[in-house]
Amino acid sequence: MRIGELARATGTTARALRHYEQAGLISSERASNGYRVYDERAVVRVGNIRCLLAAGLTLDDVRVFLPCLDGDVTAAPPSDRGLRVARERLAVLNQRIASQTEARDRLETALRQAAGGQVRPVA
Repeated sequence: MRIGELARATGTTARALRHYEQAGLISSERASNGYRVYDERAVVRVGNIRCLLAAGLTLDDVRVFLPCLDGDVTAAPPSDRGLRVARERLAVLNQRIASQTEARDRLETALRQAAGGQVRPVA
């Protein structure tokens, strides 16, 4: 299948697929006209990549899961390395959330002080 077909089948963009390919997560052959041609199994692989990215992992993190990207990555038993990467990414995300929460609280305090103690919460 060509890149546009794979993009439609996986709910992503051709640009993202080229990015995944550049990162070494998927591969393609070249047709005689130079177009990228992907194996039908790429649909599962891209779905798994998108699932892992949606869970907060980075493309570098996803490389750890290369051996199981062609199957049901969410049902496979976790490897020690995969668990370590996931825990490390969770720690990074928790730190970012804490930093953003502190920044929000400082801004809220500054606005409250500037408004004489009256700040309307922003939803």
